[in-house]
Amino acid sequence: MRSVTVVGHRGDPYRARENTLPSIGSAFERGADAVEVDVRLTKDGVPVLLHDDTLKRLWGHDRPLSALTHEQLRELTRGGVPTLRDALLAAGAHRLMLDLPGGNEDSVRKIVGAVREAGAGERVFYCAGAVAMLQVRAADPHAEIALTWTSLAPARPVLLDAVRPKWLNYRFGLVSPELTERVHRDGLLVSAWTPDTLRSMRRLIANGVDSITTNRVDALAAVLRKAP
Repeated sequence: MRSVTVVGHRGDPYRARENTLPSIGSAFERGADAVEVDVRLTKDGVPVLLHDDTLKRLWGHDRPLSALTHEQLRELTRGGVPTLRDALLAAGAHRLMLDLPGGNEDSVRKIVGAVREAGAGERVFYCAGAVAMLQVRAADPHAEIALTWTSLAPARPVLLDAVRPKWLNYRFGLVSPELTERVHRDGLLVSAWTPDTLRSMRRLIANGVDSITTNRVDALAAVLRKAP
């Protein structure tokens, strides 16, 4: 059977709060090959795991992360929001896919630097749009990149030459056999996010994707075990 990489979306969010150490651990326990997490900076420049720009949805505090020091964040969430370093340690030998929402030159430089300091470069790959991924490439010539692409139009060759991605990362509804064939022909791999139904997972596998990011790691792992 062709190998498909199983990526837990923000961990295992149906069982544990997203972007937390318990969620990351649960995803790996249930068969994830990698876990996608979102990384932002606190006011004092500490890379932490949080998708939103405020604490409102997940932690009940209508406070922007950018206005909080790491110590203030730790107090408000009782230590629930891990640092990137915490997550890298908790993942052990497993891989993390670092999504960089709102990434800018300063935040990307600090996040890439934290990965380097942890000696985790081989266990990390990055995903986001073109602007953030160009900054990752500038900060680390050897970084593995999944360029998030939200259009059916092919990425321009000049952009691909500058970013040098290994993957093109598509919303799952855009993926077709023709798209995967075209991307593979260009020497790149196809990743897709975020299907949660068995039907969508099976369709993506049949369409030739190389990686699937899902909120239901156990369901995807079961589908792959049964795939011919």
